[in-house]
Amino acid sequence: MAQDTSSSIESSRRRSGLLRDQVQLVKKKDSNRYEILPIEDPLSFEKGFFIVIRACQLLSQKNDGIILVGVAGPSGAGKTVFTEKVLNFIPSIAVITMDNYNDSSRIIDDNFDDPRLTDYDTLLENIHGLREGKSVQVPIYDFKTSSRAGYRTLEVPMSRIVIIEGIYALSEKLRPLLDLRVSITGGVHFDLVKRVLRDIQRVGQEPEEIIHQVSETVYPMYKAFIEPDLQTAHIRIINKFNPFTGFQNPTYILKSTKAVPVEQIKAVISENHKEFTEETYDIYLLPPGEDPEVCQSYLRMRNRDGKYSLMFEEWVTDIPFIISPRITFEVSVRLLGGLMALGYTIATILKRSSHIFSDDRVCIKIDWLEQLNRKYIQVQGKDRMLVKYIAEQLGLDGSYIPRTYIEQIQLEKLVDDVIALPDDLKTKLSIDDDSLSSPKEALSRASADWRNKYLNRGLSQSLSNRRDKTLSKLTKLAVNSRRFDVRAPDSPAGVSNQNMLTNNFK
Repeated sequence: MAQDTSSSIESSRRRSGLLRDQVQLVKKKDSNRYEILPIEDPLSFEKGFFIVIRACQLLSQKNDGIILVGVAGPSGAGKTVFTEKVLNFIPSIAVITMDNYNDSSRIIDDNFDDPRLTDYDTLLENIHGLREGKSVQVPIYDFKTSSRAGYRTLEVPMSRIVIIEGIYALSEKLRPLLDLRVSITGGVHFDLVKRVLRDIQRVGQEPEEIIHQVSETVYPMYKAFIEPDLQTAHIRIINKFNPFTGFQNPTYILKSTKAVPVEQIKAVISENHKEFTEETYDIYLLPPGEDPEVCQSYLRMRNRDGKYSLMFEEWVTDIPFIISPRITFEVSVRLLGGLMALGYTIATILKRSSHIFSDDRVCIKIDWLEQLNRKYIQVQGKDRMLVKYIAEQLGLDGSYIPRTYIEQIQLEKLVDDVIALPDDLKTKLSIDDDSLSSPKEALSRASADWRNKYLNRGLSQSLSNRRDKTLSKLTKLAVNSRRFDVRAPDSPAGVSNQNMLTNNFK
């Protein structure tokens, strides 16, 4: 018992101490070589990087010969970026990328994630050659032609550290040889975005092809073959890198419910503008595992004139602006099934009728949203100051709504939940009949009263599950109330709020 307590204290000390102290070496079974004692808790990308560097240093001090490090994870999780970061820190290491060991003669149904595709004979021959102190011939794979393009010579690195990077780098064929096993995982949604962007560049595939391949082969392969291997890692890294943060030229949007005459719009836009109407249906898809009340990274499939497009987007609220980086691809409706197979769910379908005025500087839209039964006016453009100027000319200043349509839908759904509360709970929250005439006022009153009266005291345990669930939502709104009310007197004017989201696969 005393030994268990001592062990627990030591484990706690390692977790709470310096990063370097978290790395402990243990001897391998039936071997004179050392390996890393597995770290129980997953690490962030940056912490994982420093831990891996420290582990490599300790292993090179204790073990003779080549130190083999396996870095595995699903496509798009960030293995290559992580390995390059280590390489920049220790330039004298060598990197073997398993993608170069693809054997095109083994490809079946364009499944490039099949574990049988890897030429393990050549890979193991190269690894044993390096362990014997010899230079080896490493294959070079051409992804555009799906063929082996030649070989390059790889010398034994001065550091004696060799990183093997790939989706199957922790497979049972390689595990006995590895001194350090590292897994990197991200999230289905952002890994999908990264995979699409990567394969467009690397392979030249169409986005729809890539997404179908991910849903039909990549993800099933990951769940069946890669994920079990990752459980054997000494160090587990969760990469929360958000691919949207690197997008250039985002769109700046100012939005209001104020009614603006068409003549006033034409007066502020250039004479050679285009004017037209359109009707769209937007299917908002909630990423796997995301909370619809706080999600800011919906996938959107749009139907316009019978044609479908898929939008990868995320928004940042910098009051009063909505800033939206976005990438759009043309797709077919059959893609919806593949996305739902990945775990996406339909959050809502929004019908929008728009009267649009557009020139080469800005786009002004009058949107009527069937689901909200309300009109909005939007000013959009790439130049933030110009968007602000045009909106002021339209008299929108002071009436801005810094919310996307999906946020507005979710917000009003919560307001409906407040209105539907039992009478005794409405009384506790000081919601009277007059306040219910305005959803915004009902929400503001409810969230403020909840915060002021009950947040610190809690509610009686006798409340029903339904009440608890609704109050939980209200608490969320109370904590984030400034985000929903641009006119709050203590609302910061320039706060940029962006969630860095990202679970398993490339």
